[in-house]
Amino acid sequence: MGKKRKIINDPVFGFINIPNDFIYKIIQHPFLQRLNRIRQLGLAPFVYPGAQHTRFHHSIGAMYLMDEALKTLKEKGHEISKEETDGALAAILLHDIGHGPFSHVLEDALVTNVHHETLSLLLMEQMNVEWEGQLQTAIDIFTNSYPKRFLHRLVSGQLDVDRLDYLRRDSFFTGVVEGNTGSARIIKMLDVKDDKLVVESKGIYSIENFLMSRRLMYWQVYLHKTAVAAEKMMVNVLRRAKELSMNGEKLFASPALSYFLSQESAIGDFENNGEALHHFVNLDDNDIWCALKVWCSHSDTVLSILSDGMINRKLFKIEIAEKKSDPEKVSGQIASYMKKFGLTAHEASYFISSDMLTTDMYNEEDDSIDIIYKNGEVKDISKASDMLNIELLSKKVKKYYFAYLRD
Repeated sequence: MGKKRKIINDPVFGFINIPNDFIYKIIQHPFLQRLNRIRQLGLAPFVYPGAQHTRFHHSIGAMYLMDEALKTLKEKGHEISKEETDGALAAILLHDIGHGPFSHVLEDALVTNVHHETLSLLLMEQMNVEWEGQLQTAIDIFTNSYPKRFLHRLVSGQLDVDRLDYLRRDSFFTGVVEGNTGSARIIKMLDVKDDKLVVESKGIYSIENFLMSRRLMYWQVYLHKTAVAAEKMMVNVLRRAKELSMNGEKLFASPALSYFLSQESAIGDFENNGEALHHFVNLDDNDIWCALKVWCSHSDTVLSILSDGMINRKLFKIEIAEKKSDPEKVSGQIASYMKKFGLTAHEASYFISSDMLTTDMYNEEDDSIDIIYKNGEVKDISKASDMLNIELLSKKVKKYYFAYLRD
């Protein structure tokens, strides 16, 4: 008993205990430590300068909430063994390790054929080989192949601890108070019925608040138009860098970034601890920023203008509308860049981006948020809530954007 307990001081939840050596060993692993060098909100600091928290930060918070949720369920008489507890804590700690820098940017520009969740699983499997099977329960929970399905729902579901942490944390660091969900109350209201997570009926208002917060955070933070403009600009600069690299241009880049710029990686390059996986775990936000600083003075007009825009916050102008951009407007914009910078139409097209933005807030088909009443009856939140806007909350909102370099 003489061991010192390990504690992390978290600005959102206060002191967080690291429950045991196994969990500490995961936190210390290079795959998880890498998340210290990746911002949780990517390019949102262009809008909310306080949003400097990392994916590591978020993973620790989600682990804390998982621990609280499991304690609540045990208190309510559900059998959860030490192995299952460790498995669930490990699964939530590792759920984001497959994210690259500016996660969605990377999926649109560099690692286009492999989804981050697939990479998370490959990295977990790699660790499991290193640790001779110690992560098998975590992997089974993560992939929803563990018999107690409710454990997977806590990792990934409508009301998972991942969402409960990031809404609170992102709200805290952006200063957008509307996102501040009552995660502690929601967790205290959790229960399990027929192997499904349910929420006690007295927690219904907390759930309504959670759904509202999620909607507000989408439009105020995750899909904030300036953050979207920055993201589209970042995608275009990396696509241009990749095009130049694939055509034999030797660009300044770290070995990890260079690897992904100079080839199209497929899932096979990552599997079985492949070369792509080795480079991927060495890639973080710093590789990209470092390259952009150097590319600002590159002779390629497109690469230098876009890099300078990212470094010095000269971001794309963005218009959001209910319908698609007029093709004539788009071609007019391209023509003006061709003339101004002496570019081909293909090169000038890097100075614009247009597509659709969608939110997918609450979808009953995914897996419902179920409310349980004192008499044992279970109802989906959309039936149980007397707030009409559950219907609105579940509506998929589609908007179109047109982003372009300011003249």
